Parts: sequence; C-alpha cells; structure tokens
Amino acid sequence: MTLAAPTSPPAHVRIRTSSRWLVALALLVGGLVALPVLAVLAQVLSTGTGDTWSHLASTVLPDYIGSTLWLCLGVGLGTASMGVGAAWLVTRYEFPLRGTLEWALVLPLAVPGYVMAYTYTDLLQFVGPVQTALREAFGWGRADYWFPDVRSLGGAVVLFSLVLYPYVYMLARTAFLERAGGMLEVGRVLGLGPWGSFFRVSLPLARPAIAAGVSLALMETLADFGAVSYFGVQTFTTGIYRAWFSLGDRVAAAQLASALLGFVILVLAFERLSRGRARFHDTTLRRSRVMAIRVGGWRAALAVLACLIPMVAGFLLPAGILLHMSLSQGDAQFGPRFIALARNSVTVSGLTAFIAVMLALLLAYAARLQPHWLVRTTHRLGGLGYALPGTVIAVGVLIPVTRVDKVLTTWMEQAVGWQGGLVLTGGIVGLVYACVVRFLTPAVQSIDAGLLKVTPNMDHAARSLGLTPLAALRRVHFPLLRGSLLTALLLVFIDVMKELPATLVMRPFNFDTLATQAYTLASDERLAEASTAALTIVVVGLLPLIVLSREIARSRLPGGGR
Repeated sequence: MTLAAPTSPPAHVRIRTSSRWLVALALLVGGLVALPVLAVLAQVLSTGTGDTWSHLASTVLPDYIGSTLWLCLGVGLGTASMGVGAAWLVTRYEFPLRGTLEWALVLPLAVPGYVMAYTYTDLLQFVGPVQTALREAFGWGRADYWFPDVRSLGGAVVLFSLVLYPYVYMLARTAFLERAGGMLEVGRVLGLGPWGSFFRVSLPLARPAIAAGVSLALMETLADFGAVSYFGVQTFTTGIYRAWFSLGDRVAAAQLASALLGFVILVLAFERLSRGRARFHDTTLRRSRVMAIRVGGWRAALAVLACLIPMVAGFLLPAGILLHMSLSQGDAQFGPRFIALARNSVTVSGLTAFIAVMLALLLAYAARLQPHWLVRTTHRLGGLGYALPGTVIAVGVLIPVTRVDKVLTTWMEQAVGWQGGLVLTGGIVGLVYACVVRFLTPAVQSIDAGLLKVTPNMDHAARSLGLTPLAALRRVHFPLLRGSLLTALLLVFIDVMKELPATLVMRPFNFDTLATQAYTLASDERLAEASTAALTIVVVGLLPLIVLSREIARSRLPGGGR
C-alpha cells in the first residue's frame, strides 16, 4: 500500500500566511501616520463651533484667509513664471553658460524660506547696505525717497517665489525634454515658430507637470512659519502657533489647523483639475532629438540674464550674505553652544531618517507582497504627512501624545517610583514622531522607485528557493535597494534639519536646534549671530542638491544636444 504524500498548501496561501505580520505592521504604521489628522478633526468635532470659533471668525480669521489667499496666488504666479521660463530656455535654446545654469537653477531649494527672510531683511532694511548706499550716493534723508518694505505680504511673495520655483523648473524641464522632440518637429512643419511652439505645443503638454510643481510650491508656502512670522504676515500657521502658545487654547489651534487643512485640500484639488482629462502617451519607441536653437548677441545675453536672476537672487546672494556675516561677526556663542545645537539637530534628523526609512521600507514591501485595497490605502496614508503643514501635524501629535504621556507617567510613578517627568513630550520622542509623520513621504517615494526596478522574477525565484518574505527582503531586495535607501536617508535627514514649525511646537524644554536658534536670534534682530546657524543649514542642504543637479545634467535624452 502506497501512502500519498501530504499535499502542501498553494504557494499564494503560504505567502499570504507568512507575510500577514508584515501587512499588520504596515496597517499599524498607516494608522500612526493618520493619527495627527484624526486628532485635529476629532478635537474640532468634539468641541463644536462655540465661542472660540466665533471669536476667531469675528477678529483674526478674515485676515488669515485673505493673507493666505493672496500669498498663494502670488507664489503660484511667481513660481510658474520663473520655473517654466527657465525650463523652456535651457531645453530649447543654446547660449553661453547654459550647461552650468541648467543644474545651478535648482540650488535655491537649499535655502530655507526663513533663512532667506533674514538675509534679505538685513540687505534691504533702512540701515542695510542697499538703502545706506542710496542715501550716501544721492544725499537723501529718510523722507526724501520711497523704498519697498521687504517685511510685507509682497516681500513674502517674492521670497517664496525665489525659494520654491525649482519645483516647477524641474518638473517642467522634464516634461519639455520628454515631449519636445517629435511634436516640435510637427509644429515646425505646420509653420509654428519658437514662441508658437511654446504656447501651442509644449506648454499644453507640460500643463500637468507644471500644475504639480506649483502645487508643491503652494503646499510648502502654506506649511511655512518662520518667514511669514518674521515678516509679520498673518497666516494660519502663525495663528496656530499663537493660539497654542500665547493663548494656551488648543481648541482654537485645532480649529485653525482644520481650516488650514481645507486650504491644502483646495491646492490638491487645483492640481487635479489642472490636469483635466487629457492624457498624453508616447506611442513610438524612437526618441526624437531635441534640437536646441543657437542664439547669440543680445538674445543670448537676455537668456543668460533671465536664468541668472532667479539663481543669483535665490541662492548666491543670500548664501554670500550669510557667509559674510558669519565670517565678519558670526555667533558670539560659537563653540560649545554651537556644537550642542548641531548635535541636537543631527540627533533628531538622524533618528527621524532611520525610523522613516525603515517604516517606508515596511510600507513599500507590504504593498509589493499584498496588493490588497487595504494595504494600498495604508501605503497612500504614508504619504499624507508631506501634504500637511508642520504646525498641523504638531498640534495633531500633541493632543493624543500628551494624554498618553500623562497616563504613562502616572503609572510609572505608582509602579516604579518614576520622578523623571513626562516621558514622551519631556524628551525628543514626540518631536521625532511628528517629524516621521511629516517626512515619511520622500522615503516612501524613493523606496517605491527602487522596488519598481526590481523585477518580480526575483521574488518568484526567492520563493521557489523557500525563502520567507523577511529572508527575501534581507538577502535579495535589500542589497538591490541600497542606493534608494541611502537616497531616502539623505532626503529625510536634510528635510528635518530645515524643519522649523514642528520643531518649535514639539521640542522639549531647553532643547534647541540650528533651525530654532536661527529663528530665535533673527526674531530678536540679532541677524549676524543667526548667520552661523543659518549658513550651516544651507551648507547641509546643498548635499542632496549637488547629487540632484548632477542627475539633471546627465538626464538629457540621447542625442539631446550635448
């Protein structure tokens, strides 16, 4: 009598069973990321719209709405005009310094908005070098001339446009390169000149990319606190900070945070509507050559000037001012105090980057193993934080974490006699949690891009050899993802180094970073002392941009002119 061998469960059943814990952890991560938003909304719903909201609506809310709308409108127009114009010039025309300007135009991203605000205030204020030179040259007094006030809504619009136009530039440049060749040839055959090709061919095709870039710039504008606070512009971020710390009213802070969420939703809806229903697909495998038009004389000088102005005004000038102030005066506390600030910044940034990359790897790998709708939804939740301002996340984190902290501290006091104060908000745990929620998106996107390059056949081969999902991740995917993981670590590290709103709200007592030090000193009009910390942030921010700039310089299509 022959005994039949026991039948093993199907492969997909074994895979799902062995990866169930991975999916459960991914769902837990998605819930933790969504918790701050749910906490803000729950706080608003639980308290209704009582006296606090009525007071806000009758006093400061109209100013917040008006300033935020005008700021978004101005920044949207400014970033679109500078970004699209620069992208069109470097992709369509051949002129001197084109190769250098092509990658240098992204450098303003290294300068945080609040750092730009400090440097231009020092440059353009009444006692600054520009107005002083004008008075000395023409013999003017205070009442003899008019000079625009940099610390105003208009100044904030110009400042954000200079800092954030690279978002539009990078996406528009990619769109122009990808769709330029064959379609521009058709336009030339139909009699379209360079400007006709731009307005009737390239610009409509690049509209989704331009809308995405403008949306990113607007979300960064809505999230900013340092620059608008320093310029005295009344926006929702300054209102949230004031309501929480000056008034001690978490209800008002939560209600303002929910209103700010409404603006973020409007920006995302604008990006979707700007795309329309149009879809553009490349139906040929042949890559047409992008023929750059060589220009000379005054046209070449005009093209160089048009690209130099945003790059110089957005990076070289503020970086030069910071370097000069740091070398000539600098921070009087440079030394042990500065080392402590740098250590705090690196500690928070390093912990956040490591945790964010590990969680992002968990989310991305779970979505790869189990393409279930619940897992996909959790994966999308991992990208929720980047669309939210740091003040909203900080308020959303503080509400539940403070309650958990009180319960935990009380239990530890009763159980083990703990007398060390609050555990979560008394240290950097709450701050790291807020930063992980805020900057998980860059890590998820980088690792997703890396996993897409790994063929599914690798997974099938690993499973056929009997490897569990965790073993396959460790022995197969991890070595192939090393570059993507390092990129994600670098991006999150730099973002946290520059983060100001969440750090101001969530930092424990007597815990300062380079960002908070620069903001505090500049707020006290000690701009020269703030220059050392601000310059350090800019220098660190240059690291990923140098890598990005080199990729841009190498990303020309085959036969693309260089």
